[in-house]
Amino acid sequence: MRFSRESPSRSRDRPVVFTTSFIDVVFLLLIFFLVTATFQREEGRLSSAREAERASGGSGADLVPQIIDVRADDTGLVFQIGERTMRDRPALEALLRPLPKDPGVFVRVYGSAPEHAVASAMQACRDAGFVRISYVPAE
Repeated sequence: MRFSRESPSRSRDRPVVFTTSFIDVVFLLLIFFLVTATFQREEGRLSSAREAERASGGSGADLVPQIIDVRADDTGLVFQIGERTMRDRPALEALLRPLPKDPGVFVRVYGSAPEHAVASAMQACRDAGFVRISYVPAE
Protein backbone atom coordinates (compact mmCIF):
# COMPACT_ATOMS: atom_id res chain seq x y z
CA MET A 1 0.00 0.00 0.00
CA ARG A 2 1.10 3.40 -0.69
CA PHE A 3 0.22 6.38 1.47
CA SER A 4 0.59 9.81 0.21
CA ARG A 5 0.90 12.99 2.10
CA GLU A 6 -2.07 15.20 1.93
CA SER A 7 -1.77 18.71 0.88
CA PRO A 8 -2.63 21.42 3.40
CA SER A 9 -5.59 22.51 1.32
CA ARG A 10 -7.18 19.06 1.54
CA SER A 11 -6.91 18.88 5.31
CA ARG A 12 -8.98 22.03 5.64
CA ASP A 13 -11.86 20.40 3.77
CA ARG A 14 -12.30 17.65 6.34
CA PRO A 15 -15.37 17.93 8.52
CA VAL A 16 -14.68 18.63 12.13
CA VAL A 17 -16.78 16.92 14.83
CA PHE A 18 -16.90 18.58 18.21
CA THR A 19 -17.23 15.85 20.84
CA THR A 20 -17.58 18.08 23.88
CA SER A 21 -21.33 18.42 23.54
CA PHE A 22 -21.65 14.70 22.79
CA ILE A 23 -19.85 13.84 26.05
CA ASP A 24 -22.16 16.19 27.95
CA VAL A 25 -25.22 14.46 26.53
CA VAL A 26 -23.85 11.02 27.41
CA PHE A 27 -23.18 12.06 31.00
CA LEU A 28 -26.64 13.61 31.32
CA LEU A 29 -28.23 10.41 30.05
CA LEU A 30 -26.14 8.36 32.46
CA ILE A 31 -27.20 10.53 35.39
CA PHE A 32 -30.84 10.36 34.27
CA PHE A 33 -30.85 6.56 34.14
CA LEU A 34 -29.09 6.25 37.48
CA VAL A 35 -31.55 8.57 39.17
CA THR A 36 -34.68 7.00 37.67
CA ALA A 37 -33.63 3.35 38.03
CA THR A 38 -35.35 1.17 40.60
CA PHE A 39 -33.07 -1.26 42.31
CA GLN A 40 -35.06 -4.37 43.16
CA ARG A 41 -34.06 -7.95 43.57
CA GLU A 42 -34.39 -10.11 40.52
CA GLU A 43 -37.28 -12.57 40.48
CA GLY A 44 -34.89 -15.49 40.62
CA ARG A 45 -33.52 -14.24 43.92
CA LEU A 46 -36.90 -13.65 45.58
CA SER A 47 -37.94 -16.19 48.18
CA SER A 48 -40.74 -18.47 47.12
CA ALA A 49 -43.99 -18.81 49.00
CA ARG A 50 -42.97 -22.26 50.23
CA GLU A 51 -39.75 -20.89 51.74
CA ALA A 52 -41.65 -18.08 53.42
CA GLU A 53 -44.13 -20.63 54.74
CA ARG A 54 -41.34 -22.74 56.23
CA ALA A 55 -39.75 -19.67 57.77
CA SER A 56 -42.98 -18.62 59.43
CA GLY A 57 -43.58 -22.09 60.83
CA GLY A 58 -47.06 -22.40 59.39
CA SER A 59 -48.49 -24.74 56.87
CA GLY A 60 -50.97 -24.23 54.08
CA ALA A 61 -53.59 -26.19 56.02
CA ASP A 62 -53.60 -23.55 58.78
CA LEU A 63 -55.55 -21.11 56.62
CA VAL A 64 -58.37 -23.05 55.03
CA PRO A 65 -61.09 -20.76 53.67
CA GLN A 66 -64.63 -21.32 54.76
CA ILE A 67 -67.13 -22.50 52.15
CA ILE A 68 -70.75 -21.43 52.29
CA ASP A 69 -73.11 -23.53 50.20
CA VAL A 70 -76.20 -21.65 49.05
CA ARG A 71 -79.18 -23.74 47.94
CA ALA A 72 -82.90 -23.45 47.56
CA ASP A 73 -85.12 -26.34 48.60
CA ASP A 74 -88.87 -26.86 49.07
CA THR A 75 -88.91 -24.90 52.34
CA GLY A 76 -86.85 -21.93 51.17
CA LEU A 77 -83.22 -20.84 51.22
CA VAL A 78 -80.51 -22.91 52.85
CA PHE A 79 -77.06 -21.61 53.86
CA GLN A 80 -74.72 -24.41 54.84
CA ILE A 81 -71.19 -24.31 56.31
CA GLY A 82 -69.89 -27.82 56.84
CA GLU A 83 -72.58 -29.65 58.82
CA ARG A 84 -74.27 -26.49 60.11
CA THR A 85 -77.37 -25.29 58.29
CA MET A 86 -78.99 -21.85 58.53
CA ARG A 87 -82.16 -20.57 56.92
CA ASP A 88 -81.73 -16.80 57.26
CA ARG A 89 -79.02 -14.17 56.86
CA PRO A 90 -78.73 -13.09 60.53
CA ALA A 91 -78.05 -16.68 61.61
CA LEU A 92 -75.40 -17.01 58.90
CA GLU A 93 -73.79 -13.74 59.95
CA ALA A 94 -73.75 -14.83 63.61
CA LEU A 95 -72.00 -18.07 62.65
CA LEU A 96 -69.43 -16.23 60.50
CA ARG A 97 -68.43 -13.58 63.08
CA PRO A 98 -66.12 -15.76 65.26
CA LEU A 99 -64.39 -17.41 62.27
CA PRO A 100 -60.86 -16.26 61.25
CA LYS A 101 -60.99 -13.58 58.58
CA ASP A 102 -57.54 -14.02 56.96
CA PRO A 103 -58.26 -17.07 54.80
CA GLY A 104 -61.41 -15.58 53.31
CA VAL A 105 -64.68 -17.20 52.40
CA PHE A 106 -66.12 -18.89 49.32
CA VAL A 107 -69.81 -18.60 48.49
CA ARG A 108 -70.63 -21.70 46.45
CA VAL A 109 -74.00 -21.44 44.73
CA TYR A 110 -76.00 -24.32 43.38
CA GLY A 111 -78.18 -23.88 40.30
CA SER A 112 -81.56 -23.59 41.96
CA ALA A 113 -80.57 -20.72 44.28
CA PRO A 114 -81.94 -17.29 43.30
CA GLU A 115 -79.71 -14.24 42.89
CA HIS A 116 -80.99 -12.54 46.03
CA ALA A 117 -79.81 -15.54 48.08
CA VAL A 118 -76.30 -15.13 46.71
CA ALA A 119 -76.37 -11.39 47.44
CA SER A 120 -77.66 -12.10 50.94
CA ALA A 121 -74.87 -14.60 51.66
CA MET A 122 -72.19 -12.25 50.33
CA GLN A 123 -73.57 -9.35 52.38
CA ALA A 124 -73.59 -11.54 55.50
CA CYS A 125 -69.91 -12.30 54.86
CA ARG A 126 -69.14 -8.60 54.44
CA ASP A 127 -71.08 -7.70 57.61
CA ALA A 128 -69.22 -10.42 59.54
CA GLY A 129 -65.91 -8.75 58.65
CA PHE A 130 -64.62 -10.78 55.72
CA VAL A 131 -62.62 -8.93 53.09
CA ARG A 132 -61.85 -11.83 50.74
CA ILE A 133 -65.16 -13.09 49.44
CA SER A 134 -65.23 -15.28 46.34
CA TYR A 135 -68.24 -16.36 44.31
CA VAL A 136 -68.05 -19.94 43.02
CA PRO A 137 -70.75 -21.52 40.87
CA ALA A 138 -71.11 -25.19 41.83
CA GLU A 139 -72.40 -26.47 38.51
